[in-house]
Amino acid sequence: MKIESVDIAQTASAASIICEALKKAIIEGRLKDGEPLRQDDIARMFNTSRIPVREALTMLEQQGLVATQRYKGAVVAGISPDEAAEIWDFRALVEGHVIEAAVPKMSADILEEAGAHLAAFATADGPVEWGDWNRRFHMALYRASGLTYHLGVIEKTLDRVDRYIRAQLSLSNGVSRADAEHRAILDACAAGDAARAGALTRQHILGAKANLLANLRRD
Repeated sequence: MKIESVDIAQTASAASIICEALKKAIIEGRLKDGEPLRQDDIARMFNTSRIPVREALTMLEQQGLVATQRYKGAVVAGISPDEAAEIWDFRALVEGHVIEAAVPKMSADILEEAGAHLAAFATADGPVEWGDWNRRFHMALYRASGLTYHLGVIEKTLDRVDRYIRAQLSLSNGVSRADAEHRAILDACAAGDAARAGALTRQHILGAKANLLANLRRD
């Protein structure tokens, strides 16, 4: 048959495409906490039926990015100060452990990659770019650990709170403070000091937690 074939196994489903688009909009803050996600509107935007939209919203609910509320349906899930405190404490515990495991395995290439991400973070323009480079910097260092389950948990946790990290970076001195702390973490990694890298990572996360909580409670 004279048709161009497509390997369907290699193409994303409609639900996956919608899920990724909504996820990106939530993480980048273009969809705000509590904003309704109306299935009919989304289906029209993607020129599809409501079935893949429902599937996408279910995926996002499993990731903690969407919540279903009585009478309102699906909305963008927010976090309370108590939940934020718990999540940042969890991050400090897990990410501190992972970077300690990573330091002995770090190559010159990994340190160079993290350094490039750090430089890009310092010159980035606005919360979206800050958030992207911040995440790339940390994950470049963590991946050397080889702790694949931990890395997966960290990625999912960052997806859940990425928009809050971006908001925290936007606060007064957030970027300059993060840049200085990133440089200290990278220096500890380059020196092969796993304990110091772990301690600095925990301090970095808990300091961000304090700033974020102050902002959430003020709001």
